[in-house]
Parts: sequence; C-alpha cells; structure tokens
Amino acid sequence: MVDMAQTSDEYMDGAKDKAPASRFSMARTKGSDLTARGEPMVWAMGGSLAFGLLMISGFLALIFWNGFTAFWPKPLEIVTTVSGRTIAGEPLRTESYHPGAEILAALEPSVRDAIIDNGGFADRTLYRIGNYDFYGNDFEWVSAYEVKSVATPKDLMLVERQEWGVFIGTLISMDADGQVSNRPTLDALNAAHERTRALREARIAIEKGPVGDINHEINELRLSIRRAEIKYGTDSPEMIAAQEHAASETVRLTKEFDKLSAQVLAARAAEQSVTVKVADIGGDARDFPLANFVLYYFANDLSLAAKVQIYLERWWEFLSAEPREANTEGGVWPAIFGTFVMTVVMALLVAPFGIMAALYLREYARQGRIVSLVRICVNNLAGVPSIVYGVFGLGFFAYVLGGSIDAMFYPEHLPAPTFGTGGLLWAALTLALLTVPVVIVATEEALASVPRSMREGSLACGASKWQTIRWIVLPRAMPGIMTGLILAMARGAGEVAPLMIVGVVKLAPELPIDAIFPFVHLERSFMHLGFHIYDVGFQSRNSEAGRSMVFVTALVLLALVLVLNTVSIIVRNRLKRRFAGDKF
Repeated sequence: MVDMAQTSDEYMDGAKDKAPASRFSMARTKGSDLTARGEPMVWAMGGSLAFGLLMISGFLALIFWNGFTAFWPKPLEIVTTVSGRTIAGEPLRTESYHPGAEILAALEPSVRDAIIDNGGFADRTLYRIGNYDFYGNDFEWVSAYEVKSVATPKDLMLVERQEWGVFIGTLISMDADGQVSNRPTLDALNAAHERTRALREARIAIEKGPVGDINHEINELRLSIRRAEIKYGTDSPEMIAAQEHAASETVRLTKEFDKLSAQVLAARAAEQSVTVKVADIGGDARDFPLANFVLYYFANDLSLAAKVQIYLERWWEFLSAEPREANTEGGVWPAIFGTFVMTVVMALLVAPFGIMAALYLREYARQGRIVSLVRICVNNLAGVPSIVYGVFGLGFFAYVLGGSIDAMFYPEHLPAPTFGTGGLLWAALTLALLTVPVVIVATEEALASVPRSMREGSLACGASKWQTIRWIVLPRAMPGIMTGLILAMARGAGEVAPLMIVGVVKLAPELPIDAIFPFVHLERSFMHLGFHIYDVGFQSRNSEAGRSMVFVTALVLLALVLVLNTVSIIVRNRLKRRFAGDKF
C-alpha cells in the first residue's frame, strides 16, 4: 500500500519547489514593459491610420464642397453704407479681421468701443461686384460697421459676358433691328439671345473651319516653294514650277477667302444688330451686344428649378467650352482633353519600356553586383525632383531629338521649330521617364509572385524561355503590372513642374487631335488641368477671381484620374479572376 503521509509530504515538497517559479512569473508579468505586450503599438498604429484617413477625408471634403457649390447661383445684395455709398454684388464669404489703428481712430466712439470689446476684431464681407469695365476691380470688402442697410431687389440682374467678366445691374431696354422695347420680358430676351448666339456660333464655325483650312493651304503652298528651293536649289525648274502652282492656287484660295470673309462680316453684323442697354447701381447706362452675353438671370427672383437649371448650364459650359478672361472664367475643355491625351500617350510609352526592363532584370539577367547596382539606380530615379526631368526633357528630347527631326524632315519650316520645342510628345516622354521606375519595380514584384513551378512545368513540356514568359508568366503577372501602370498614371496626370518646361501653355486654341492630316499632332503645345490650377491660382490678375475656378478644376482633375484608374482597376480585376485558380 502507498503511504498516504509520504505521498502528502512529496506533494508539499513539489508545491514548495514550484512556488518560487510561479512568483517569479507573476513578478515578471507585472514589471514588464508595456511595449512588450503589443497593445500600445496597436493603438498607435490604429490612431495613425485614423489620423491619415481624417486628413485625406478633410482634404477631399474641402475640394468637393468648394467645387460643387462654386456654380450655385447666389442672391445679389445692394449694400448702402453709412457714408451714403451703394454697392451691388454677390456675397462670397465673411471673415473677421483686425482694423488698423488709423481706421479705428476714424470711427465713431461707440463703434470703436464695440470693436475693442470684441478683442479688436471686426467682421467684413467680400462682395463680387463685377463690372470691371466700369470700376476697374471685380471684388470689394465691406466691413460690418460700414453697413447701413441691405436690400435684395428682384430686378437686379447678373450677366456673364464673353469679355470684361460679370456685369451686375438692371436691364433698361433692348434694341432688336431698330425696334426698342423698354423692360423686355425674359421670354423675349431669351428668344433674341438664342438667335444672336446661333449667329455667333455660325460665324465662329466659319472662321475655324473653312477660313482656317484656307490659311492652312496657303501656308502649305508657301512651304512647298521653300521645300523645292532647299531640295533643287534657287531658280531651278522645280522651284519655278512650285512658284507658278502656288501663285495660281493662291489666287483661287484668295477668292474663296474673300467670299467667306463677306459671310463672316454679314454674320457679325447680324449678331451685333441686337443690343441691350443695362445700367449699374449708380445709374451708368451702356449698350452691349446681346451675343456677348453667355448667361444671365435675375438672381433674387429664381425658383429652385431655375437655380438647378443655371447650375447645370454653368457646369456644362465649364466642361465643354474654352477658357476666357485669362482662364478665370469659361470652360476647361482644352485642358481636360490635353490632360487625357497626354496621360494616355504617357501610359503607352512607359508600359513597354518599363515591362521590358523588368523582364530582363528578373528573367534574363544574371543576378550579381551589376544587376543590384541597376536596381539601386532605378530606385534612386524615383527620388529625383520632377523639375530635373523637365530640364532633361527640354534639353534632350526637344532640342536634340526634336532639332534633329526638324533638320531631317521639316527643313522648310526652319527657323520656326516643329518638333524642336515643347510639345505633347516630349511631355509624355518626360513623364514616362519620370514614372518608369514605378512600373519597373511593380513589374518585377509581379513577375516574382508567379510560382516557379509554373515555369518549370512549361519548360518541362518543351516550351522555350520566351514562350514560357509570353504564355505563362506574363498573363499571371499582368494584374501586378497593371497596378504599376495605375500608380504611374496617377502620378503623371498630376505632375506640373516638368510640363511647364516641355509643352504645356496657358492657352492652346488648337487641340492635339483634329481633322487635319495626320489628325494626331504630337508636336503641338497643349493645356493641362494641373497647370491650369497653378495659372489661375497664382498667375491671374485677381486671385479672388480664380478662387472658385481652382477648386472646380481640382475636382475635375481628381475625377479624370479616378476615371482612368477605375478603367485600369476593372481590367486588372478581370485578369485576376481569369487566373485565380492557375497556381500549383
């Protein structure tokens, strides 16, 4: 039998032996550093993520709010100051500011004491008064202590014009072909405006269409003479024949030009036949051609449906029209088109170079110090400032390559450069060089993710190395490659600094794609949404005039990048689903 006393003693001895270890374990747990447990780092990482998301959300909310509300029609106010001066305008925003000592000294004691009691702050409102041709400025601040009364009459009118910006005042009369009508109805004004706008659009179509084609043909005839002179020499039979042909064709084209000029003059006279007399708040009356009006409305007499209609009309004009008034008004269609074409051309250029470089580094090159050095250089290229790429693009692409192309294929154009200056092609190549490290790194990672067993199985079946890469590796790596292209397009679409050197301009009336052979003109300068934001925000004569345009253009740029990325993501996801089960 087992001695129970002995067993009890052994149990107690074992418990005594284990007790110190247990006490040590508890002491170690209580005295350990909090970072050893991991929970504080989880909170820190979660807080960092939340803070980053909050900043991004706030940034996007700022752009979306200011962008979507920029075109909403606001009421017009007539402000009468204590000094008896009247101001008519659209209130934009209100802020607090510190009046200077001289301003405070000139105020009444009660007003001065109220400002001092408020911590030295006073409120003021920024009004968009328009009428730049009347007053010489578009905006004016009005302090709250200056305001005596505020009125919102229903007959106050806001007009967006082709020239001189916004007009704010009252409608007096309309003269249509000698028939004057005082205080015309809105329906009569709309009918006359549609007719004059149609005449204006027809005239512009003639000037940009047939007249532009004739000017292009005359210029080509001049270049043909110069081409014959360079190729065959001065006074050669070929040059004389070119001169005779150009002379006869010029006579024919001149007759057609005279006919079209008469049509343009007639259309201009017809569109100028309807004038409108308007007066500002001070009673200064002037006549304006109705065709010069882009949009007009009585701001204080609008229903909700009318406000929505005006809001949509403004958006349509912004997305489809050309800019005017130093890019602070009008539309951004040339910038949208230029940004889209440049981004697509850049993607088409960067994809083959980046993918082929990554294929060689990953699949063909013998791994060693040289390949490691190349990878280090590729990674370092991603950190080079973008303006450096712009200087390189101008010096190498435009001056060296472009100058050589002009000397070989366009000598008759010299000294005026064709490809030897900034243009769409050189801008796309510069941004392709800027973003190629992203594509190389992403492509190498995608190629490395393809299982080695697939390569070995293909080679074991008798396929060559290129066949294995072409039919096995590349299709399964394509989702990762598309990720690199998405990142490259997102970065390239938003770059501005290199584009300012290699092709982007403030205003480009000719789009890079048109109906003139060869239809795609990669040598032309172009407009870009990013540069448009910079130009309007920092280069306009009045920063307030471009404030809303900056937010709206930024919103359009984000939308364009989102559309391009969405298309790429859809293609990538389809490729992922296609090869989801092809791994072994």
